[in-house]
Amino acid sequence: QVILVESGGGLVQAGGSLRLSCAASGRTFSDYTMGWFRQAPGKEREFVAAISWSGSSTAYLDSVKGRSTISRDNSKNTMYLQMTSLKSEDTAVYYCAAARLYAKPVSTTADEYGFWGRGTQVTVSS
Repeated sequence: QVILVESGGGLVQAGGSLRLSCAASGRTFSDYTMGWFRQAPGKEREFVAAISWSGSSTAYLDSVKGRSTISRDNSKNTMYLQMTSLKSEDTAVYYCAAARLYAKPVSTTADEYGFWGRGTQVTVSS
């Protein structure tokens, strides 16, 4: 069991920045690939970013690439998502997730993540 707790969401104006955090407990954090997903009202959940256990491999949704940076601190059992130049279309509930992967460093597929947090709301006002 991996317990994930997101924080850092909130209301921000378009063009602003936020840093989301995901604190993990329960298992060895560095054994897991970590990811961020989001779900806007009336829309499907979508992949945002992922980072390998070591932090050496990352992946991003095209629409956030260049505006967001995923990182992790295995000594603190925490993952981060720094988001800048926020747009109204970034408004969503953001979820962190953990995956035990063996054949690849990262995954963009939600079904491959076995543990999920409860989410943190990000609202970008235009």
